[in-house]
Amino acid sequence: MPAPEVIVVDYGMGNLLSVSRGLEHCGAAVTVSSDPNAIRTGERVVLPGVGAFADGMAELNRFGLGVAVREVAQRGAPLLGICLGMQMLLDESDEFGRTAGLRLIEGRVVAIPATTAAGTPQKTPHIGWNALRYGAGRASWQGTLLEDTSPGDAVYFVHSFMASPNDPTHRVADCIYGERPISAVVARENVHGCQFHPEKSGEVGLKILRRFLTL
Repeated sequence: MPAPEVIVVDYGMGNLLSVSRGLEHCGAAVTVSSDPNAIRTGERVVLPGVGAFADGMAELNRFGLGVAVREVAQRGAPLLGICLGMQMLLDESDEFGRTAGLRLIEGRVVAIPATTAAGTPQKTPHIGWNALRYGAGRASWQGTLLEDTSPGDAVYFVHSFMASPNDPTHRVADCIYGERPISAVVARENVHGCQFHPEKSGEVGLKILRRFLTL
């Protein structure tokens, strides 16, 4: 059986090497590309990202890649956003002023509160391992990126902003930080996003990447 083909989008702001190595470890044939034509026709596409939302969208659009990524979603190919890449799937972000996103999942990106739900100061960014739990109203991860994982499995986060989808059914999984739920995995049809870094999350993260290769 041929290896699943994955295009990793290169717009100058992603941890391309670790994402590519993680996917290759899971059996994928990976191409890193900033070519809009290669991206829009990719069998599966991964949008990684680190840094600020406005900078990420500016670079995507400068290379003509925002349109290409939207076309991937529109034709039904599996699309995975990681960290900043997940946030850019939403409509807009409040980071350093309002910036439009890719508008693939309705909602916005907002700052993690500076205090816990109890009102005590908390550190941001949210850095480190945190456990996954079902999103509101969910009792199963069957048919999602997390089908092979279990509530309580921990993954690695580094972020100061969080995604807030309008439709709660688009929240596949949350984690708890400062006694508040934070979106950890979002999805809408063939569009998926992980706020954490699966490529840095050990065997749990590799299970998630393997599941993406089966979609």
